[in-house]
Amino acid sequence: MDYSEPRRDFLKKLGLAGATFSAASLMDPVYAAELKGELKKIKHLSPEDAAQDEGFWRFIQQSYTVSATLTNLNNGGVSPQPKVVQDAFERFNRLCNEAPSYYMWRVLDKGREPIRQKLAHLAGCDPEEIAINRNTTEALETIIFGLNLEEGDEIVLSKYDYPNMMNSWKQREKRDGIVLKFIDLDMPMEDDKVIVKRYETAFTSKTKIVHITHMINYTGQILPAKAITAAAHKKGIEVILDGAHTFAHIEYNLKDINCDYFGTSLHKWLCAPFGTGFMFVRKEKIASMWTMFSNDNPKSDDIRKFEVLGTRSFPTEQGIGKAFDFHQSIGGKRKEERLRYLKNYWANQVKDLPKVKLYTSFDPKYSCALCTFGIEGMEPGDINAYLFDKYKIHTTPINHEAVHGVRVTPHVYTTLYDLDRLVKAIKEMAA
Repeated sequence: MDYSEPRRDFLKKLGLAGATFSAASLMDPVYAAELKGELKKIKHLSPEDAAQDEGFWRFIQQSYTVSATLTNLNNGGVSPQPKVVQDAFERFNRLCNEAPSYYMWRVLDKGREPIRQKLAHLAGCDPEEIAINRNTTEALETIIFGLNLEEGDEIVLSKYDYPNMMNSWKQREKRDGIVLKFIDLDMPMEDDKVIVKRYETAFTSKTKIVHITHMINYTGQILPAKAITAAAHKKGIEVILDGAHTFAHIEYNLKDINCDYFGTSLHKWLCAPFGTGFMFVRKEKIASMWTMFSNDNPKSDDIRKFEVLGTRSFPTEQGIGKAFDFHQSIGGKRKEERLRYLKNYWANQVKDLPKVKLYTSFDPKYSCALCTFGIEGMEPGDINAYLFDKYKIHTTPINHEAVHGVRVTPHVYTTLYDLDRLVKAIKEMAA
């Protein structure tokens, strides 16, 4: 295949090392026109009604290149990218391979600032508070290990926080003598006051940080982050928010939540290239945080000090822009309601079955796409194996604290046919 003509067009639009870079030219004009036409058909519908317009969602489903023989219901782990994102990544990658150090550092490196602005727009914060990195773990560990804490300082977290984060805190406990205080949660919980009280009862005069998982990985439980943050701030306690499963999944605003630190992955619900994420640090707290990777001014108040990683994958990073565009085309609230509709579609059909237990709320305030179910008399691994061996449905088993079942996470490309097969399988196992 001759790439010379496409490359010349690409470089012309790119402007080489000149103006601000945009990936807008990488969308197929035919596809863009079709998407525009489909969006026009549903523009009069509310997000809730649009969530049930199967014609529109069939078009979105065809925007992905997912397997026709394996049903992926583990999008909570990592989601596939729509074709427009894959195409953008591949073209950036081919460009970089023509002269890596030139195109990576003198051309594509200039594209980070527009991406920073797009992510800030989606998160509802200042671009100068966002550092682009590779995933939630990198973001939150940079924060956890960068905070100035002393022996005896207390950290409040829950038994349902993500393992990587708990292990990071445990390492600081061993290294620095800080004290970890774990609270317990019920699954599901549907009362803000009760949830906030669980955290408040653990606060003391020595509490410095409260670590909140916005959406619990194991069940999809959404915690009232804004209310917990307000309660913590009244005591002078800083708040770290783990947004791995909420960013580009449900609509919210970081300035409204008012947390001090935040981290998320973009290869989950935003469907960006694998190995993309970002961290948020309130502007006034950047200078006091240490960096994970050394640089010439670790006490700088410039958020970019956290991006000194050495050589990175520029094609991967630049693909974030196209994922943002795709997300915005669908509409954040419309996408959220579709994801919630898909969860409710299958969960409502099995919730009253004998032996079936749901660990996830149906209240939209406390749940969206993620939902975990168990079956009396069956181990999570056995349920997971049955779904895959008989129906080629890929899920993930959960065996943590009081949750014993299988987590189901559809995405916008998931069809009702896929979920009907899931329901059929659950009915067989429950019988």
